[in-house]
Amino acid sequence: MTKAEIITEISSKTGIEKVDVQETVEAFFKVVKNSMVGGENVYVRGFGSFVVKKRAKKTARNISKNTAIIIPEHFVPSFKPAKTFVDKVRTGNKVSK
Repeated sequence: MTKAEIITEISSKTGIEKVDVQETVEAFFKVVKNSMVGGENVYVRGFGSFVVKKRAKKTARNISKNTAIIIPEHFVPSFKPAKTFVDKVRTGNKVSK
């Protein structure tokens, strides 16, 4: 499902115009991005957590040049779904064999 499809579905379910829904969805993503860039985690109860994870400094290998390179410590965005969300996905997706 794409962002455009999400906007269309929210608009049809709520009766709010697509333009207003699009602005709201874009604002949500902007707040999440800016919070994570600032090192803040975002928690949405019943959905999941957008967290910033720290990766330690490590040595890696460049196989084509046969050299070692050092990757400095850095931060990466991560999403951890809520337990209730995971349970709903597990029980909702029945695969027939």
